[in-house]
Amino acid sequence: MSTSILLITPPFTQLNTPYPATAYLKGFLNTKGISSHQADLGIEVTLKLFSKKGLSSVFDLYQEKEETSKNAKRIFSLKEEYINSIEDVTLFLQGKNPTIAHFIASRNFLPEADRFLQIDDTSWAFGKMGIQDKAKHFATMYLEDLSDFIKECIDPHFGFSRYAEKLARSANSFDELYQSLQQPLSFIDEILIETLNLKLQNLNPKLVCISVPFPGNVFAALRCGQFIKKHYPNIKVAFGGGFANTELRDIKDSRVFEFIDFITLDDGEAPIENLLNYIGGKISQQELKRTFLVEHNQIIYINNSSCSDYKQHEVGTPDYNDLLLDQYINAIEVINPMHSLWSDGRWNKLTMAHGCYWGKCTFCDISLDYIKIYEPITANLICDRIEELIQKTGNNGFHFVDEAAPPALMKAVALEIIRRKLVVSWWTNIRFEKSFTRDLCLLLRASGCIGVSGGLEVASDRLLQLIQKGITVEQVAKVNKNLTDAGIMVHAYLMYGFPTQTEQETIDSLEMVRQMFEAGILQSAFWHQFTMTAHSPVGLNPEKFSVKKAKEVAITFANNDVEHIDETGTEHEAFSFGLKKSLHNFMHQTCLDYPLHKWFDFKTPKTTVAPNYISTVLNSIELPNQKATTKIIYLGKTPSLEIITKSKKGNQWEVASLTFETKKETISISVDSEQGKWLHLLLPKLSIENIKQYSLQEVKEDYEKNGLEDFELFWDNKPMNTLHNVGLLHL
Repeated sequence: MSTSILLITPPFTQLNTPYPATAYLKGFLNTKGISSHQADLGIEVTLKLFSKKGLSSVFDLYQEKEETSKNAKRIFSLKEEYINSIEDVTLFLQGKNPTIAHFIASRNFLPEADRFLQIDDTSWAFGKMGIQDKAKHFATMYLEDLSDFIKECIDPHFGFSRYAEKLARSANSFDELYQSLQQPLSFIDEILIETLNLKLQNLNPKLVCISVPFPGNVFAALRCGQFIKKHYPNIKVAFGGGFANTELRDIKDSRVFEFIDFITLDDGEAPIENLLNYIGGKISQQELKRTFLVEHNQIIYINNSSCSDYKQHEVGTPDYNDLLLDQYINAIEVINPMHSLWSDGRWNKLTMAHGCYWGKCTFCDISLDYIKIYEPITANLICDRIEELIQKTGNNGFHFVDEAAPPALMKAVALEIIRRKLVVSWWTNIRFEKSFTRDLCLLLRASGCIGVSGGLEVASDRLLQLIQKGITVEQVAKVNKNLTDAGIMVHAYLMYGFPTQTEQETIDSLEMVRQMFEAGILQSAFWHQFTMTAHSPVGLNPEKFSVKKAKEVAITFANNDVEHIDETGTEHEAFSFGLKKSLHNFMHQTCLDYPLHKWFDFKTPKTTVAPNYISTVLNSIELPNQKATTKIIYLGKTPSLEIITKSKKGNQWEVASLTFETKKETISISVDSEQGKWLHLLLPKLSIENIKQYSLQEVKEDYEKNGLEDFELFWDNKPMNTLHNVGLLHL
């Protein structure tokens, strides 16, 4: 078997699902009739490592030293237990051995080392029946123990979702990476190269494209390139992906090209197509697209501006063929349903829109094309791709990996999913903007949306304005309530250390976060310390934000993270441990009543946020959208109608009782008989099944055409105001 292009993701990314870049590229190449094969070397190396043979080799390599930790010595002494249990655990985490869950959950099967010390009483989290998730959590701790052992005793670069990350993170110089690449292959390297070599022998590609999303993939990517250049000199090697797009735009060190032939930037479709044509002698070097290469020991950059990028409707549906979809490993490290979405479950990945529709956040790399160029896809095409992926993968879980999914497009996609009667479970990244009304959130949930993540960032209105986030803390709280009330889980990205942020603002932001967890409108979150990046507005104009570069550094390799000095703020690093420790507890619904100063081992100011700030915000009444142009859509079934005669003190009148059957309950309302008859006839017209969508104005006109009076009084009264619970939505 031979192929034109081999697309690989080097170790390591996620264990539970493929990183999507190669699937996106393969889907595009299919539209051009170009043969390709893809491989996730991360999961393949992981599976070889965590096998009886792999662990036996790990323990054979172990040499006890005086400085070896007690934990490592304990794991080594239990090596037989680890070797004998590893394949059962792997099969269980792949979903192939579910009945062993009871044995794992009993804590009588797996050997336990230091990671299990963090396990408290798990009965509150899993109850008596959550055996599968409880067992997954214990199995994850078991693998983490082994990972700790490998990192301490065998290969210090090892990590489940990254490899040799510190060598590439903020690596302005290539020196350290270059020196490490001259060293003999490590144990992990040997497994990687053995796996890669088999693919090269079987496929004989003309071009190997290595997609490198993160710093933790760079070393392994260059190891792959090094091996190919030495043993398969006729095969060309291209390096692209998120790391190149953000970090290698100013590359000057030609030694990098001892390991690869090309570096491509930004969207990969057109550059890869042109590379293949160039290698095949069909186009000249000057016709390459956004490509670095070396000529006469000098790096040159070629960007044929006459070659346009492909539009999103032209790039095809991601293709997951060739990947070992049934062998990914589900893990639960943090006992939190929202947090576990990143590590548990096999998600098909799609994009609603290229780039970011907001594109103003001052900490973000908004000058780069992958964010700057905004191009949405139609709801019809998105749902076509959903259906195609369900058919091909047999999986109906979707993660939309947008920078920030546009609310209007999310609404259109949700409507189309429901119209097509697709059964999907999906989640995505959003901005917490006011468009996420109660009724939009109910629509999203009805379409299968289970969770969203978004940036609350610094949780301070002054700093949010400085960031140009376009939101306030109050607005985020209201949106999160709408999402949570609809049954959609919420994860917040949090930030500390933004330029000019004071100690007081850091404590106040922690209090805002605490109150949101206490109110139940935030299920999961993660604190990031602000990093000034070269391509962000802060990095491009640091003086405007009252910071300055720590020093001018000669950039010959990676250029992204820029060390900065914030003379007006505070010592942000000091808050890191306390912020993360408090958040860990909040996510487990514990210690929400702790005084904030107890999270820190130094004196901190008292919060200036009122203790009931968030609850007061949430208690303010939010009315549904009443604009005349608002679309009124009904998701439910036609209710039954019964006309009932009532009498009181000799007077008789008729009322209409409408009974709605939902999936969860039966709901009845009573209204005036004529209004009830009209509503009974109206609801089928408002059905989501119909192409025609009625505006609130058209509903009012229909009401009045039927001789009925006081529309606003009827439409806004108590019975009608409960009908969002049965699917009557203002959108």
